[in-house]
Amino acid sequence: MPKIIVVGSGPAGMMAAIRASQFKQEVILIEKNSHSGNKLLLSGKGRCNITNNCNLDGFLERFSGNGQFLRDAFKKFFNRELIGFFRERGLVLKTERQERVFPATDRSASIVEVLRRELAQNQVSQIYNSCVTGLQVKSGRIEGVRLGSGKVMAADKVILATGGVTYSFTGSTGDGLIWAQKTGHKIIPIRPGLVALETRKGNFKLPQGLTLKNIRLRFLNGRKEIISEIGELVFTDFGISGPLVLTLSGQIADWILEKQKIVVEIDLKPALSEEQLDSRLLREFNSLSRKNLGNVLKELLPLSLVKVFLGRLKISPDKKANQVTQEERKAIIKLLKGFSLEIKCTRPLEEAMITQGGVSLKDINPRTMESRRVKGLYFCGEMIDIDADTGGFNLQAAFSTGYLAGESAALSSLEGQA
Repeated sequence: MPKIIVVGSGPAGMMAAIRASQFKQEVILIEKNSHSGNKLLLSGKGRCNITNNCNLDGFLERFSGNGQFLRDAFKKFFNRELIGFFRERGLVLKTERQERVFPATDRSASIVEVLRRELAQNQVSQIYNSCVTGLQVKSGRIEGVRLGSGKVMAADKVILATGGVTYSFTGSTGDGLIWAQKTGHKIIPIRPGLVALETRKGNFKLPQGLTLKNIRLRFLNGRKEIISEIGELVFTDFGISGPLVLTLSGQIADWILEKQKIVVEIDLKPALSEEQLDSRLLREFNSLSRKNLGNVLKELLPLSLVKVFLGRLKISPDKKANQVTQEERKAIIKLLKGFSLEIKCTRPLEEAMITQGGVSLKDINPRTMESRRVKGLYFCGEMIDIDADTGGFNLQAAFSTGYLAGESAALSSLEGQA
């Protein structure tokens, strides 16, 4: 019987192996670690946000430019099907804020256990602690994979699900991207995605660990700008992080490649216009005229930010409210609406949640996930040039592309047997 080899046992690889085996094909799953699902166990801070309950159009909008490529995969196996897959196998799921779906156990291990059990029940041959070193290709057709021992394991179809390069200690070291490149596939340069940003050191120190809620970010790069939704930001020892930063970090990573000055302006009061802020400050300065400015601003800003804020304006926090000049009040308003920092770089790729870049989508058939360059070779998961925001979108893409690759490989094998 023809073999289907799946390399990599993350969410995409396990789902590909499960789906291919449902067509009664001989499926072999090869993993260089001692067990499957290493990175999956870490996802969602150990809770595993497997998908999102929003509709298809809303889902695709959360991908950074290449989301339309996933339409065929999502038509085949989307969030409803994924939720059904786990529920049918006895796992209770729950939906939290922003439509994020988690196991009710709050344990990533619950997801991995279902997948491992399904692999066993479908009689997928699982080979662990085995390193694949390359692909065996002849005349534009896959013939198998080369193992660390030097042996070639023959196969009719090969599905690569080796992941990106983040969290390399889990085994995601970019091996599959090297093999793909050697077989003629274009690799879009890899960059960190969903990653914190470093800021240039000024003559002030940011209050490390402070979370700012209900703020808005505006990134500027020459004439370009990106404006965030209202959300949260966290000051760190190196710069800024938090949901808003992570969401936009992929675009900022692309800007950094342009080597132009990048500035982020933090709107600390996005719900108020400059005129509304001016009226509020005038009221408070009048009613609290004998209080120190630092104490008055505690009504508008976190205490740990007040000193930094006034330090940037070179205004003493001990100055009485009734002594603040009109020019100083205008400067306070301007800084409240645009507390600026210069972006230096992203944090290292190793610290990123996902990898941007990977196998070019032009080299993959979106209807099957098969390579356009090597017959019988399929790609799925994070190693392809697809990435999205946090919220379950990336994991759904991994499960969906894995499902489609597994089904396509199995159906192609069946056609060859007919």
